[in-house]
Amino acid sequence: MSVPAGQHTVRRHNLALVLGEVAGPEPLSRAGVAARTGLTRGTVSSLVEELIAAGLVTELAAARGGPGRPASPLRLDPRGPGGLGLEVGVDSVRACVVDLTGAVRVQRTVASDHRDDVPDAALARLAALATDVVAEAGLPIAGATVALPGVVGPNGVLERAPNLPRWVDVAVGDALSTRLRGLPVRAGNEADLAALAERWAGGPTDAIVVSGGIGVGAGILLDGGLFAGAGGRAGEIGHVVVEPDGLECHCGGRGCLETLASLEALARPDAVRAAGRALGIALTGAVHLLDVPAVVLGGGYPRCGAPLLGAVRAELAARVFSRAGIDVRFSTLGQDAALRGAATAMVQAVLADPGEVITARPLARPPDVAEGGAPRPATVRGAGP
Repeated sequence: MSVPAGQHTVRRHNLALVLGEVAGPEPLSRAGVAARTGLTRGTVSSLVEELIAAGLVTELAAARGGPGRPASPLRLDPRGPGGLGLEVGVDSVRACVVDLTGAVRVQRTVASDHRDDVPDAALARLAALATDVVAEAGLPIAGATVALPGVVGPNGVLERAPNLPRWVDVAVGDALSTRLRGLPVRAGNEADLAALAERWAGGPTDAIVVSGGIGVGAGILLDGGLFAGAGGRAGEIGHVVVEPDGLECHCGGRGCLETLASLEALARPDAVRAAGRALGIALTGAVHLLDVPAVVLGGGYPRCGAPLLGAVRAELAARVFSRAGIDVRFSTLGQDAALRGAATAMVQAVLADPGEVITARPLARPPDVAEGGAPRPATVRGAGP
């Protein structure tokens, strides 16, 4: 039996509706938002005032010179609560802050080899970097997402990362949240977040987005959304076997795509042709299974240039049937895609449910992290769960 929506639920829905129109490409006045949404002008005006008070929307000065009373356009407030993107790589930690308009305010990378490192040490470095980045950005922070190079389950736990052998069943989001004064921190697979970043940047709605680094992963976009699989494990293309008797892989298998198409493998002589062939074989199976029309090569692959792109295109053209051609392109975001996706995911969450920000109150200023990553006595209230 369905339950009628209460007044609070309806208002929360309408806040998101209004904010969604303001976030669109065309500047709208209050009257314009009312016309687009079907809400009354009085209701829109009340909701806009609430969004302005929360720092989500700002009202610009009305343009002069036209006939009649000039209307004041609304836009997202670039000073409002932003998203914090974090990334744990095999050999680095990264952080960036994106404001509500999608602009990157600050982005930093620190070298940090995690192959034999315990998770706590890396997370302490990442928390310290996050604190510095948030302080430099000067924005309130609605929450954070951390991109991870392994299998992240639905509960946000990093279950396994083949290139990080000591990272098994690590609750990365919870650990970082504790270090950052209770700031909400979600966790996601880096290739999945890179795929979302490609989509939000205007990329294809249906595609396989391959992220090439020390490992190789893929995010799968179907109908504009991310396909993660029943357990969040979809897209582990780096461990698709392309040479059954090939080299031993970090995962324990042999002949995985990663042994031929990782950035480390590409450093070997004549590696580009072998990598292109291996990618083409793995992607042929994925394209036949999913019927996607596009492949995006991201991470470090764009640095390989035309030889790699041409090799993958040729392999797919020779192997994929029943299609005029697969659109194979390089990512425009490259190695920044996962980090941008992590930060933008929080902005997208704010736009989808501004009522959560209004109720919870975003982080007012950067958290303090003591030496070694341990939090100092709390002086800042976080956004809550």
